[in-house]
Amino acid sequence: MKNDELKKYYFGAYSLEEKEDGWIQAYQYTKEQMDYFKGAFEFWYERCSATTAKTIEMVTEATELSFDYSFIWLGSADSFELAVDGQITDIVYVKDILEEKGHILKKTPEGYPVWELPIDGKISWKLPEGKKSVVVYLPADATVLVRNLNINAEAEVQEKGAKVLWLGDSITQGYGPLRSAMTYVSVANRLLNYDIINQGIGGYIYDKKSLMKMDGYTPDKIITALGTNQFRSETMKDVEEYYETLTAIYGNEIPILCISPVWRDEKEAYEKFVSFCENIKRIAGSYKNVTVVDGFDMIPHLNEYYLDGLHPNCLGTENYGRNLVEAIRKAGF
Repeated sequence: MKNDELKKYYFGAYSLEEKEDGWIQAYQYTKEQMDYFKGAFEFWYERCSATTAKTIEMVTEATELSFDYSFIWLGSADSFELAVDGQITDIVYVKDILEEKGHILKKTPEGYPVWELPIDGKISWKLPEGKKSVVVYLPADATVLVRNLNINAEAEVQEKGAKVLWLGDSITQGYGPLRSAMTYVSVANRLLNYDIINQGIGGYIYDKKSLMKMDGYTPDKIITALGTNQFRSETMKDVEEYYETLTAIYGNEIPILCISPVWRDEKEAYEKFVSFCENIKRIAGSYKNVTVVDGFDMIPHLNEYYLDGLHPNCLGTENYGRNLVEAIRKAGF
């Protein structure tokens, strides 16, 4: 499949760029936004072009599917996943790719993992007979290029619903379940079928400077899920200015869903965390076009649902995604 055709089946990107040797790289931010991240914080910049919530989707009778991949940045090892008619049918774990190819893991002085890159390879999957919806989930906490998508039958472009801009931190980007198809955004969107751009980014906060007009793109809806990284703040100014800027860019008519932070294991500062969450709901709820969802209702307040007391694991994200869909439908968002 030539790249021009491949691009028709690639979802989750604001823009697609053909690189050297025919590799396709997808971006969820504008160049101006990425330039801002580069100057603001290297941690954000590394993650702003990750393939989080990016998918290859089609309706086809093909029984074989394959593509080449190239990792050019890798944060944590999650997965490539295949879904057929909404059910996950195969998983290729990035940790197994690393082990098979013998790539060396090092640590930065701060303790962050670093692998020898690039890491190139090919994934091939068998598909069941008959016409079906096929979704390939690309790794959430990595930047992966793709090329040479091959199928052995014709394909149709998957129809999508509303265009939704998703804004958030590492939980929204997808760190925690260590499975690309099991981020809460992926779990929810298997039911919602939005045409999403996910601007979740690890370590992120309510930062108005990153909110910029995206030429050629106007979402039908916006979802925000921020705040857990700054609950110790002594002021709510950043939250107030964030919503002021967001509505200034997109107007007061586009529906916005605010998800307040979900539970975290903060025994010594729990009251402060709760107070911060309540203030987020108060500020966001003061806008007529903003619907507020209480994050505390999304996941049980038990460590069994979390990887590390902060990021939901697969059990947590499954609860989060499904409860969010129920809340969205109940609110008529």
